[in-house]
This record gives sequence, C-alpha cells and structure tokens, in this order.
Amino acid sequence: MSVAKQDVRSLAEAARKASRVLATAPTAQKDEALRAMARHLRARLPAILAANAEDLAAARDAGKPAAFLDRLLLDAGRVEGMAKAVEEVAALKDPVGEETEAWDRPNGLHVRKVRLPLGVVLMIYEARPNVTSDAAALCLKSGNASLLRGGSEAARSNAAIAAALAAGLTEAGLPATSIQAVPPGERETLLELIKLEGLIDLCIPRGGEGLIRFVAENARVPVVKHYKGVCHVYVHAAADLDMASRITLNAKTSRPGVCNAAECLLVDAAVADTFLPRVGRELVARGVELRGDETTVRVLGGAGVAVKPAAEADWGQEFLDLILAVKVVEGLDDALSHISRYGSEHTEAIITADASVAGRFTREVQASGVAWNASTRFNDGGELGLGAEIGISTSRLHAFGPMGLKELTSQKYVIHGQGQVR
Repeated sequence: MSVAKQDVRSLAEAARKASRVLATAPTAQKDEALRAMARHLRARLPAILAANAEDLAAARDAGKPAAFLDRLLLDAGRVEGMAKAVEEVAALKDPVGEETEAWDRPNGLHVRKVRLPLGVVLMIYEARPNVTSDAAALCLKSGNASLLRGGSEAARSNAAIAAALAAGLTEAGLPATSIQAVPPGERETLLELIKLEGLIDLCIPRGGEGLIRFVAENARVPVVKHYKGVCHVYVHAAADLDMASRITLNAKTSRPGVCNAAECLLVDAAVADTFLPRVGRELVARGVELRGDETTVRVLGGAGVAVKPAAEADWGQEFLDLILAVKVVEGLDDALSHISRYGSEHTEAIITADASVAGRFTREVQASGVAWNASTRFNDGGELGLGAEIGISTSRLHAFGPMGLKELTSQKYVIHGQGQVR
C-alpha cells in the first residue's frame, strides 16, 4: 500500500473513532459546535476569499467555462450564506433518537423505531466549495463524522473552509476529526477511499457524470448518487403564459450552472405559436442559446428569434450553461414520453391551470422533485425547509430528492420486554 493510500485509511479510521463520540453527543453540544463553525467562517473570511481567488485564477488559466467559474466563486455574500446555512442547521430539530413508530405485540413486547446516525459519510464533489460547509453541518447535526473529498480545482478553498470548521469543533469540545477535508490526489487514492468497507458507511458523489459513474462502478461501500440534472419545464395548453414565461426564465437563467436548472423546455403545440416567440425573445435577451426541434426552429425563425437546430445529443443533455433545448410536443402524453426517455429523475415541472392534467403529471413523472406552477429551482433542501442539503439523490434507495438531516440517519428497532422468550 502506498503512502497516499495509507494516509486516506488513517483519515477514515480517525473518522470512525470520532463517529462513536458524535453518535451520543448531546444536541446542545452539536448545536454549539455548529454556531462556532459559523462564527469561524465569518472570522476567517479574508483567508477563505484569498484561497478562493487562487483557485479561480488557476481555473481561468485552465480555460474553464463561465458556469464552472460561477460554481467555484466565493465572495462575501456567499460565505455569509454558508455561515447562515450552518446556523440554520443548528436551529433544526435533532433527528438522532427520534421515535418514528411504536406498537405493542400480542405477547406484550413494546417495539419502537428510533433514528440513529449512519456513522461515517464520505462526500466526493467538484467545484462547489460551499458543499464543504453544508455537508459538514448536516453530518455533524445528524451525528455522523464526515470525510470531504473535494476536487483539485477547489482544493485551496476547501482547505480554508475546513480549517474554520475544525476550529469550531474544537471550541465546542468535539473531536476535530469529526470533519476532515481529504486532499485531492490521484485516482488510485479515490479508489482506495471508496473501497474502505467497515470504515465508511455511505458515499455521496456530486459532480460530473464521469465521476459519478466511476464511483458507482468501483465502490465497495454503499453509494447514493447525486446524478446529473436534466430538468424539463412543460408548458401545457392550459398554462398561464405570463406565469410560464416567469418560471421558464427563472428555471434557466437564475443560476444555469446548478443541477436543478432547466435544460429543456417542452411547449404544447396548442400554444407554441403564441408562447415560443415571446419566451424566446426574453431568453435570448438574457444570453441563452436556444436549440430547437423542427417546429421550434420554424416558429422562432419566423419571429426573428435566434435559434439553432437541435441535435439528438441535445435531448437529455445537462448543459450547466446558458443553453436550452426546446421542443414542441403534442399534448401531455407526448411530454411524458419525452421526459421518460430523456430525463434523469431529478426535477420536472409543469405549468398548467388544469388540475387534472397536473395530477397526472405529478403521479406519472418519476423524478425526485415534481413541480406544478413553480420553478425547478425549488427542488433544493433550503427552499423546501430542510436546511442545507448534502445533495439531491437521484437514487431511490435509501433517499430520493434533497438529502437533509433525516436522510442521513437510519432506524433501529428497540424491543422492550418483561422476560419474554421465543
């Protein structure tokens, strides 16, 4: 075993030891640690921004696209948002020890189901340094130790953030090894991490398709995939078109480089001639490149709106940029068929005033989040009241959708008897 492999095993062993302390740590102590972590994030703002500036300079030199740079960027506002998200987790109810069910058996046994931590959670992610504090906070509150393996492009930022978090842990009397940033290294080191059975209880990869496939195909520890977000907005024939325009613009342009941004617009043929030129002009004015099917090209071209013919690869594509695929569909069944074929089970939205149509859409679409008359951007832990999220699971086991505190716990049966034997 190389030195690098031995190092990551040592980190995991330290995390396992810390997890036993966290599993029984009082809620008050965990909350104090979280508040201290937030204070240290604010206090170390200059160091965090200086580290991030170095990461950004290296990314620009490497020719990374604008959407990538946006995901990587930290400023005073974003660091303050990270600190507030940590404080919001402190304010949430502690799930550890929560009784979810209880019943009595005919033989007099009293049975309860109670939440307990998973143990050690390994996060593998790229480009977004705020994931470091979000994941650490959620893991800590749910009684889990965390190993945070960010990408090399954010290595300096992640190290500076982790140092602030460790200072908060120490201040509250919890093991500094409860939260550990794993320095990025060779792929062999990553391979060693995801094979540490008995030390790591759950791996959550967040990033590009290649990373997630590599982890899922090689891991020996359980994996919950934060897969790509191929999100659709379907404008039904009964849609309020003003509402549909607002939602489409928000879903695509508010932050195009994130997984819950819309990547494809489906427009009912009954409203295409009216809606497409209108929304198309607004999208293009905001810098969006449109790639349309034959009908979309005809309608937008006739209205003088810039549009490119879509290639087959554009359907099902996660652009993570100001690019939007657009298709005219022949009603609800056609929209559902397209989503079933090209969607990634992340987030899908329908705009309609017809409740029966919306009901079919929300029942039949298989996705972790389904929105009716709302932006895809709401499939987010903070927006749904979960506090910061550790990721949006596109696996159906053991969590589906934004993963908050409860999704970072398991449940055990507590059986109380009076001497019964079987």
